[in-house]
Amino acid sequence: MRVSIIGAGYVGLVSAVGLAEVGHDVLCVDRDKSKIDLINEGKSPIYEEGLAELLAANIGKRLRAITSIAEAVNQTDLTIIAVDTPFDGERIVLRSIEDVAREIGRALAEKDSYHTVVVKSTVVPGTTDSFVLPILEEASGKLAGEDFGLGMNPEFLREGQAIADFLNPDRIVLGGIDRRSHDVMSDLYEPFAGVELLRTTTRTAEMVKYTANSLLATLISFSNEIANLAARVGVDAMEVMRGVHLDKRFTPIDGDGSRVWPGAISYLEPGCGFGGSCFPKDVKSLIAFGEEHDSPMRILQSVMDVNEAQPAKMLDLLGRHFPDLDGVAVTVLGMAFKPGTDDIRESPSLEVTEQLLARGAVVTVYDPVAHHGVVKVFGDRVTHGEDLESTLEGAQAILLMTRWSDFERIPELLKTRPQQPVVVDGRRLLAKDSVAIYQGIGL
Repeated sequence: MRVSIIGAGYVGLVSAVGLAEVGHDVLCVDRDKSKIDLINEGKSPIYEEGLAELLAANIGKRLRAITSIAEAVNQTDLTIIAVDTPFDGERIVLRSIEDVAREIGRALAEKDSYHTVVVKSTVVPGTTDSFVLPILEEASGKLAGEDFGLGMNPEFLREGQAIADFLNPDRIVLGGIDRRSHDVMSDLYEPFAGVELLRTTTRTAEMVKYTANSLLATLISFSNEIANLAARVGVDAMEVMRGVHLDKRFTPIDGDGSRVWPGAISYLEPGCGFGGSCFPKDVKSLIAFGEEHDSPMRILQSVMDVNEAQPAKMLDLLGRHFPDLDGVAVTVLGMAFKPGTDDIRESPSLEVTEQLLARGAVVTVYDPVAHHGVVKVFGDRVTHGEDLESTLEGAQAILLMTRWSDFERIPELLKTRPQQPVVVDGRRLLAKDSVAIYQGIGL
Protein backbone atom coordinates (compact mmCIF):
# COMPACT_ATOMS: atom_id res chain seq x y z
CA MET A 1 0.00 0.00 0.00
CA ARG A 2 1.12 3.56 -0.66
CA VAL A 3 1.04 5.43 2.64
CA SER A 4 1.81 9.00 3.70
CA ILE A 5 2.40 10.02 7.32
CA ILE A 6 2.12 13.66 8.35
CA GLY A 7 4.47 14.44 11.24
CA ALA A 8 8.01 13.12 11.74
CA GLY A 9 8.05 13.09 15.54
CA TYR A 10 8.29 10.03 17.78
CA VAL A 11 5.01 8.50 16.62
CA GLY A 12 5.14 9.60 13.00
CA LEU A 13 8.72 8.60 12.26
CA VAL A 14 8.52 5.29 14.10
CA SER A 15 5.27 4.48 12.25
CA ALA A 16 6.78 5.47 8.90
CA VAL A 17 9.87 3.33 9.41
CA GLY A 18 7.81 0.44 10.77
CA LEU A 19 5.33 0.42 7.88
CA ALA A 20 8.18 0.57 5.38
CA GLU A 21 9.87 -2.33 7.15
CA VAL A 22 6.77 -4.54 6.72
CA GLY A 23 6.54 -3.77 3.00
CA HIS A 24 4.52 -0.59 2.42
CA ASP A 25 5.75 2.35 0.33
CA VAL A 26 5.85 5.29 2.71
CA LEU A 27 6.16 9.04 2.40
CA CYS A 28 7.04 10.80 5.66
CA VAL A 29 5.96 14.45 5.68
CA ASP A 30 7.10 17.30 7.91
CA ARG A 31 7.30 21.08 7.48
CA ASP A 32 10.76 21.15 9.04
CA LYS A 33 13.06 20.85 6.03
CA SER A 34 16.16 20.27 8.15
CA LYS A 35 14.45 17.26 9.73
CA ILE A 36 13.39 15.98 6.30
CA ASP A 37 16.93 16.34 4.99
CA LEU A 38 18.29 14.33 7.92
CA ILE A 39 15.76 11.56 7.37
CA ASN A 40 16.58 11.34 3.65
CA GLU A 41 20.25 11.02 4.60
CA GLY A 42 19.28 8.02 6.73
CA LYS A 43 19.88 9.88 10.00
CA SER A 44 17.24 9.97 12.71
CA PRO A 45 16.48 13.42 14.20
CA ILE A 46 15.48 11.73 17.47
CA TYR A 47 16.93 8.95 19.58
CA GLU A 48 14.87 5.80 19.94
CA GLU A 49 16.42 2.38 20.35
CA GLY A 50 16.61 0.59 17.00
CA LEU A 51 15.19 3.51 15.01
CA ALA A 52 18.41 4.67 13.37
CA GLU A 53 19.24 1.20 12.09
CA LEU A 54 15.75 0.59 10.67
CA LEU A 55 15.64 4.03 9.09
CA ALA A 56 18.99 3.51 7.37
CA ALA A 57 17.80 0.13 6.06
CA ASN A 58 14.63 1.53 4.46
CA ILE A 59 15.34 5.10 3.35
CA GLY A 60 15.56 5.49 -0.39
CA LYS A 61 13.89 2.13 -0.87
CA ARG A 62 10.39 1.94 0.59
CA LEU A 63 10.70 5.18 2.57
CA ARG A 64 11.15 8.79 1.51
CA ALA A 65 10.66 12.11 3.32
CA ILE A 66 9.13 15.28 1.81
CA THR A 67 7.67 18.60 2.98
CA SER A 68 4.55 18.77 0.78
CA ILE A 69 1.25 17.40 2.11
CA ALA A 70 -0.40 17.91 -1.29
CA GLU A 71 2.27 15.84 -3.00
CA ALA A 72 2.00 13.16 -0.34
CA VAL A 73 -1.80 12.84 -0.64
CA ASN A 74 -1.59 12.79 -4.42
CA GLN A 75 0.95 9.96 -4.46
CA THR A 76 -0.60 7.69 -1.83
CA ASP A 77 -3.77 5.76 -0.99
CA LEU A 78 -3.90 6.47 2.72
CA THR A 79 -2.72 9.40 4.85
CA ILE A 80 -1.99 9.14 8.58
CA ILE A 81 -2.08 12.25 10.76
CA ALA A 82 0.57 12.00 13.49
CA VAL A 83 1.10 15.57 14.71
CA ASP A 84 1.36 16.89 18.26
CA THR A 85 -1.74 17.63 20.35
CA PRO A 86 -0.31 19.51 23.36
CA PHE A 87 -2.30 20.33 26.49
CA ASP A 88 -2.55 24.08 27.22
CA GLY A 89 -3.75 23.76 30.81
CA GLU A 90 -7.43 23.63 29.88
CA ARG A 91 -7.74 21.32 26.87
CA ILE A 92 -5.73 19.70 24.08
CA VAL A 93 -4.68 22.08 21.32
CA LEU A 94 -5.91 20.97 17.90
CA ARG A 95 -4.24 23.70 15.84
CA SER A 96 -1.83 21.32 14.11
CA ILE A 97 -4.61 18.78 13.49
CA GLU A 98 -6.78 21.54 12.00
CA ASP A 99 -4.03 22.89 9.73
CA VAL A 100 -3.06 19.44 8.49
CA ALA A 101 -6.68 18.35 7.93
CA ARG A 102 -7.34 21.48 5.91
CA GLU A 103 -4.29 20.88 3.72
CA ILE A 104 -5.29 17.25 3.22
CA GLY A 105 -8.79 18.38 2.28
CA ARG A 106 -7.45 20.79 -0.34
CA ALA A 107 -5.33 18.00 -1.77
CA LEU A 108 -8.37 15.68 -1.87
CA ALA A 109 -10.22 18.30 -3.90
CA GLU A 110 -7.67 17.80 -6.68
CA LYS A 111 -7.67 14.01 -6.48
CA ASP A 112 -10.09 11.82 -8.41
CA SER A 113 -9.53 8.51 -6.65
CA TYR A 114 -10.79 7.39 -3.23
CA HIS A 115 -8.43 8.19 -0.37
CA THR A 116 -8.49 7.28 3.33
CA VAL A 117 -7.45 9.65 6.11
CA VAL A 118 -6.49 8.17 9.49
CA VAL A 119 -5.96 10.13 12.70
CA LYS A 120 -3.19 8.60 14.84
CA SER A 121 -2.58 11.66 17.02
CA THR A 122 -4.02 11.30 20.52
CA VAL A 123 -7.31 13.22 20.58
CA VAL A 124 -10.32 13.24 22.92
CA PRO A 125 -13.46 11.30 21.92
CA GLY A 126 -15.41 13.00 19.18
CA THR A 127 -12.46 14.81 17.58
CA THR A 128 -12.22 12.63 14.46
CA ASP A 129 -15.89 12.64 13.50
CA SER A 130 -16.92 16.04 14.89
CA PHE A 131 -13.80 18.11 14.16
CA VAL A 132 -11.61 16.50 11.51
CA LEU A 133 -14.44 15.24 9.30
CA PRO A 134 -16.13 18.65 8.76
CA ILE A 135 -12.78 20.28 7.96
CA LEU A 136 -11.98 17.61 5.38
CA GLU A 137 -15.41 17.92 3.77
CA GLU A 138 -15.32 21.72 3.67
CA ALA A 139 -11.78 21.92 2.26
CA SER A 140 -12.31 19.15 -0.31
CA GLY A 141 -15.91 19.76 -1.31
CA LYS A 142 -16.37 16.00 -0.99
CA LEU A 143 -18.31 13.70 1.33
CA ALA A 144 -16.78 11.43 3.94
CA GLY A 145 -17.90 7.84 3.44
CA GLU A 146 -18.51 8.39 -0.26
CA ASP A 147 -15.52 10.19 -1.71
CA PHE A 148 -12.99 9.50 1.01
CA GLY A 149 -12.63 7.30 4.09
CA LEU A 150 -11.88 8.39 7.63
CA GLY A 151 -10.58 6.48 10.61
CA MET A 152 -8.87 6.71 13.99
CA ASN A 153 -5.98 4.38 14.79
CA PRO A 154 -4.40 5.08 18.22
CA GLU A 155 -0.79 4.21 18.88
CA PHE A 156 0.43 2.19 21.85
CA LEU A 157 4.15 2.83 21.57
CA ARG A 158 6.35 2.99 24.64
CA GLU A 159 9.19 5.44 24.14
CA GLY A 160 12.43 3.52 24.39
CA GLN A 161 10.72 0.41 23.03
CA ALA A 162 8.66 1.99 20.27
CA ILE A 163 10.22 0.07 17.37
CA ALA A 164 9.66 -3.29 19.06
CA ASP A 165 6.12 -2.26 20.02
CA PHE A 166 5.28 -1.21 16.48
CA LEU A 167 6.62 -4.35 14.84
CA ASN A 168 5.18 -6.66 17.51
CA PRO A 169 1.91 -5.05 18.66
CA ASP A 170 -0.28 -6.71 21.25
CA ARG A 171 -3.42 -5.23 19.67
CA ILE A 172 -4.47 -2.99 16.80
CA VAL A 173 -7.46 -0.70 17.33
CA LEU A 174 -9.22 0.59 14.23
CA GLY A 175 -11.96 3.18 14.58
CA GLY A 176 -13.77 3.95 11.34
CA ILE A 177 -16.78 5.88 10.09
CA ASP A 178 -17.84 3.05 7.78
CA ARG A 179 -16.96 -0.43 6.61
CA ARG A 180 -14.82 0.72 3.69
CA SER A 181 -12.66 2.84 6.00
CA HIS A 182 -12.25 -0.18 8.27
CA ASP A 183 -11.36 -2.41 5.33
CA VAL A 184 -8.65 -0.06 4.08
CA MET A 185 -7.10 0.20 7.54
CA SER A 186 -7.28 -3.58 7.90
CA ASP A 187 -5.33 -3.91 4.63
CA LEU A 188 -2.71 -1.55 6.05
CA TYR A 189 -2.13 -3.92 8.96
CA GLU A 190 -2.42 -7.15 6.97
CA PRO A 191 1.33 -7.85 7.44
CA PHE A 192 0.75 -8.17 11.20
CA ALA A 193 -0.71 -11.65 11.06
CA GLY A 194 -2.08 -13.11 14.26
CA VAL A 195 -2.41 -9.78 16.08
CA GLU A 196 -5.84 -9.20 17.59
CA LEU A 197 -7.60 -6.42 15.72
CA LEU A 198 -10.51 -4.45 17.17
CA ARG A 199 -12.87 -2.73 14.75
CA THR A 200 -14.88 -0.04 16.47
CA THR A 201 -16.10 3.55 16.20
CA THR A 202 -13.72 6.50 16.05
CA ARG A 203 -14.93 7.74 19.45
CA THR A 204 -14.30 4.38 21.08
CA ALA A 205 -10.83 4.17 19.53
CA GLU A 206 -10.03 7.63 20.88
CA MET A 207 -11.25 6.62 24.34
CA VAL A 208 -9.24 3.39 24.32
CA LYS A 209 -6.01 5.35 24.02
CA TYR A 210 -6.77 7.68 26.92
CA THR A 211 -8.04 4.85 29.09
CA ALA A 212 -4.94 2.72 28.50
CA ASN A 213 -2.50 5.51 29.40
CA SER A 214 -4.58 6.67 32.36
CA LEU A 215 -4.67 3.16 33.79
CA LEU A 216 -0.89 2.79 33.59
CA ALA A 217 -0.38 6.24 35.13
CA THR A 218 -2.76 5.25 37.93
CA LEU A 219 -0.73 2.12 38.66
CA ILE A 220 2.41 4.24 38.99
CA SER A 221 0.88 6.81 41.33
CA PHE A 222 -0.80 4.06 43.39
CA SER A 223 2.58 2.37 43.82
CA ASN A 224 4.22 5.64 44.80
CA GLU A 225 1.53 6.47 47.33
CA ILE A 226 1.99 3.04 48.93
CA ALA A 227 5.77 3.56 48.81
CA ASN A 228 5.52 6.88 50.64
CA LEU A 229 3.45 5.32 53.43
CA ALA A 230 5.72 2.28 53.65
CA ALA A 231 8.76 4.52 54.09
CA ARG A 232 6.99 6.37 56.92
CA VAL A 233 6.36 3.19 58.90
CA GLY A 234 9.74 1.52 58.35
CA VAL A 235 8.75 -0.90 55.56
CA ASP A 236 10.54 -1.43 52.24
CA ALA A 237 7.97 -0.84 49.48
CA MET A 238 9.94 -3.02 47.08
CA GLU A 239 9.39 -6.02 49.33
CA VAL A 240 5.74 -5.07 49.73
CA MET A 241 5.25 -4.96 45.98
CA ARG A 242 7.16 -8.21 45.55
CA GLY A 243 4.62 -9.82 47.85
CA VAL A 244 1.76 -8.27 45.87
CA HIS A 245 3.28 -9.34 42.54
CA LEU A 246 3.29 -12.98 43.64
CA ASP A 247 -0.50 -13.02 43.42
CA LYS A 248 -1.22 -15.41 40.54
CA ARG A 249 -3.69 -12.92 39.10
CA PHE A 250 -0.73 -10.64 38.40
CA THR A 251 1.95 -13.26 37.71
CA PRO A 252 0.28 -16.52 36.66
CA ILE A 253 2.02 -19.89 36.80
CA ASP A 254 2.87 -21.31 33.37
CA GLY A 255 2.27 -24.91 32.33
CA ASP A 256 5.86 -25.84 33.23
CA GLY A 257 5.48 -24.42 36.72
CA SER A 258 7.42 -21.22 36.07
CA ARG A 259 5.98 -17.83 36.93
CA VAL A 260 5.06 -15.40 34.13
CA TRP A 261 6.03 -11.78 34.81
CA PRO A 262 3.92 -9.47 32.61
CA GLY A 263 5.39 -6.12 31.62
CA ALA A 264 2.62 -4.29 33.49
CA ILE A 265 4.28 -5.32 36.75
CA SER A 266 6.95 -2.68 36.12
CA TYR A 267 4.27 -0.02 36.67
CA LEU A 268 3.71 -1.37 40.18
CA GLU A 269 7.09 -0.38 41.60
CA PRO A 270 8.08 2.72 43.60
CA GLY A 271 9.84 5.59 41.85
CA CYS A 272 10.23 9.34 41.56
CA GLY A 273 7.24 9.81 39.24
CA PHE A 274 6.25 9.49 35.60
CA GLY A 275 6.98 11.94 32.81
CA GLY A 276 7.22 12.02 29.04
CA SER A 277 5.01 13.36 26.31
CA CYS A 278 2.07 11.00 26.93
CA PHE A 279 1.09 10.16 30.50
CA PRO A 280 1.03 13.68 32.02
CA LYS A 281 -0.65 15.21 28.98
CA ASP A 282 -3.17 12.45 28.46
CA VAL A 283 -4.26 12.23 32.10
CA LYS A 284 -4.65 16.01 32.32
CA SER A 285 -6.56 16.03 29.04
CA LEU A 286 -8.97 13.35 30.24
CA ILE A 287 -9.53 15.21 33.50
CA ALA A 288 -10.38 18.37 31.55
CA PHE A 289 -12.57 16.40 29.13
CA GLY A 290 -14.47 14.93 32.08
CA GLU A 291 -15.07 18.39 33.52
CA GLU A 292 -16.45 19.58 30.18
CA HIS A 293 -18.95 16.72 30.25
CA ASP A 294 -19.92 17.08 33.93
CA SER A 295 -18.11 13.88 34.88
CA PRO A 296 -15.30 14.75 37.35
CA MET A 297 -12.32 12.40 37.12
CA ARG A 298 -11.50 12.31 40.84
CA ILE A 299 -9.18 9.31 40.75
CA LEU A 300 -7.19 10.73 37.86
CA GLN A 301 -6.86 14.09 39.60
CA SER A 302 -5.35 12.24 42.55
CA VAL A 303 -3.02 10.42 40.16
CA MET A 304 -1.66 13.77 38.99
CA ASP A 305 -1.47 15.19 42.52
CA VAL A 306 0.65 12.23 43.69
CA ASN A 307 2.87 12.39 40.62
CA GLU A 308 3.52 16.12 40.83
CA ALA A 309 4.59 15.77 44.46
CA GLN A 310 6.79 12.71 43.93
CA PRO A 311 10.02 14.34 42.65
CA ALA A 312 10.22 16.32 45.90
CA LYS A 313 10.74 13.01 47.72
CA MET A 314 14.23 12.92 46.19
CA LEU A 315 15.06 16.25 47.85
CA ASP A 316 13.57 15.05 51.14
CA LEU A 317 15.82 11.98 51.14
CA LEU A 318 18.84 14.09 50.24
CA GLY A 319 17.95 16.51 53.03
CA ARG A 320 18.44 13.78 55.64
CA HIS A 321 22.16 14.06 54.94
CA PHE A 322 22.47 17.66 53.72
CA PRO A 323 19.95 19.97 55.43
CA ASP A 324 21.68 22.88 53.65
CA LEU A 325 22.53 22.24 49.98
CA ASP A 326 24.42 25.48 49.42
CA GLY A 327 27.71 24.55 47.74
CA VAL A 328 27.06 20.80 47.89
CA ALA A 329 28.27 18.91 44.78
CA VAL A 330 25.27 16.93 43.53
CA THR A 331 25.25 14.67 40.47
CA VAL A 332 21.92 13.99 38.77
CA LEU A 333 22.03 10.77 36.77
CA GLY A 334 19.47 10.47 34.01
CA MET A 335 17.52 13.33 32.44
CA ALA A 336 15.35 11.39 29.98
CA PHE A 337 12.03 10.46 31.56
CA LYS A 338 12.81 6.77 30.91
CA PRO A 339 15.65 4.70 29.41
CA GLY A 340 15.88 4.08 25.67
CA THR A 341 14.88 7.59 24.59
CA ASP A 342 16.26 11.15 24.59
CA ASP A 343 12.86 12.62 25.50
CA ILE A 344 13.11 14.86 28.58
CA ARG A 345 9.59 16.29 28.38
CA GLU A 346 7.92 16.35 31.82
CA SER A 347 10.83 14.36 33.22
CA PRO A 348 11.00 14.37 37.05
CA SER A 349 14.70 15.17 36.63
CA LEU A 350 13.89 18.66 35.37
CA GLU A 351 12.02 19.68 38.53
CA VAL A 352 14.60 18.05 40.80
CA THR A 353 17.47 19.83 39.04
CA GLU A 354 15.69 23.19 39.23
CA GLN A 355 15.11 22.69 42.96
CA LEU A 356 18.75 21.76 43.53
CA LEU A 357 19.90 24.91 41.75
CA ALA A 358 17.42 27.03 43.68
CA ARG A 359 18.89 25.70 46.93
CA GLY A 360 22.45 26.54 45.92
CA ALA A 361 23.74 23.07 45.02
CA VAL A 362 26.57 22.73 42.51
CA VAL A 363 24.93 20.43 39.99
CA THR A 364 26.41 18.05 37.44
CA VAL A 365 24.03 16.16 35.16
CA TYR A 366 24.59 13.15 32.95
CA ASP A 367 22.41 11.17 30.56
CA PRO A 368 23.73 8.73 27.94
CA VAL A 369 21.62 10.17 25.09
CA ALA A 370 19.65 13.24 26.21
CA HIS A 371 22.57 15.70 26.28
CA HIS A 372 21.26 18.05 23.57
CA GLY A 373 17.88 18.62 25.19
CA VAL A 374 19.45 19.15 28.61
CA VAL A 375 21.79 21.81 27.27
CA LYS A 376 18.81 23.66 25.79
CA VAL A 377 17.03 23.68 29.15
CA PHE A 378 19.86 24.34 31.61
CA GLY A 379 22.70 25.79 29.53
CA ASP A 380 25.69 26.61 31.71
CA ARG A 381 23.70 26.57 34.96
CA VAL A 382 24.86 22.97 35.39
CA THR A 383 27.97 21.02 34.46
CA HIS A 384 27.28 18.45 31.75
CA GLY A 385 29.04 15.14 32.35
CA GLU A 386 30.63 13.35 29.42
CA ASP A 387 30.50 9.82 30.83
CA LEU A 388 29.46 8.03 34.00
CA GLU A 389 32.95 7.66 35.43
CA SER A 390 33.93 11.33 35.21
CA THR A 391 30.50 12.51 36.30
CA LEU A 392 30.79 10.67 39.62
CA GLU A 393 34.13 12.27 40.48
CA GLY A 394 33.84 14.73 43.32
CA ALA A 395 30.13 14.10 43.90
CA GLN A 396 29.00 14.43 47.50
CA ALA A 397 25.56 13.16 46.55
CA ILE A 398 24.20 11.19 43.60
CA LEU A 399 20.54 11.28 42.56
CA LEU A 400 19.63 8.36 40.29
CA MET A 401 16.62 9.50 38.25
CA THR A 402 16.47 7.28 35.14
CA ARG A 403 16.74 3.51 34.99
CA TRP A 404 19.59 3.33 32.46
CA SER A 405 21.28 -0.07 32.70
CA ASP A 406 24.71 1.61 32.61
CA PHE A 407 23.96 3.06 36.04
CA GLU A 408 24.10 -0.44 37.52
CA ARG A 409 27.87 0.09 37.50
CA ILE A 410 27.64 2.76 40.20
CA PRO A 411 28.51 0.46 43.16
CA GLU A 412 31.60 -0.84 41.36
CA LEU A 413 32.74 2.68 40.47
CA LEU A 414 32.25 3.96 44.01
CA LYS A 415 33.67 1.12 46.08
CA THR A 416 37.26 2.41 46.15
CA ARG A 417 36.31 6.03 46.88
CA PRO A 418 37.75 7.22 50.22
CA GLN A 419 34.81 9.57 50.73
CA GLN A 420 31.56 7.83 49.93
CA PRO A 421 28.72 9.95 48.47
CA VAL A 422 25.08 9.66 49.42
CA VAL A 423 23.22 7.72 46.72
CA VAL A 424 19.52 8.56 46.43
CA ASP A 425 17.92 5.95 44.20
CA GLY A 426 14.77 7.29 42.59
CA ARG A 427 14.16 4.13 40.57
CA ARG A 428 15.25 1.45 43.04
CA LEU A 429 17.73 0.24 40.44
CA LEU A 430 20.49 -0.62 42.91
CA ALA A 431 20.50 -3.07 45.78
CA LYS A 432 20.16 -1.13 49.02
CA ASP A 433 23.34 -2.71 50.42
CA SER A 434 25.40 -2.14 47.27
CA VAL A 435 26.74 1.28 48.28
CA ALA A 436 27.92 2.72 51.60
CA ILE A 437 25.20 5.39 52.03
CA TYR A 438 21.94 4.50 50.35
CA GLN A 439 18.55 6.17 50.30
CA GLY A 440 15.70 4.94 48.09
CA ILE A 441 12.12 5.86 47.28
CA GLY A 442 9.81 3.72 49.42
CA LEU A 443 12.51 2.73 51.88
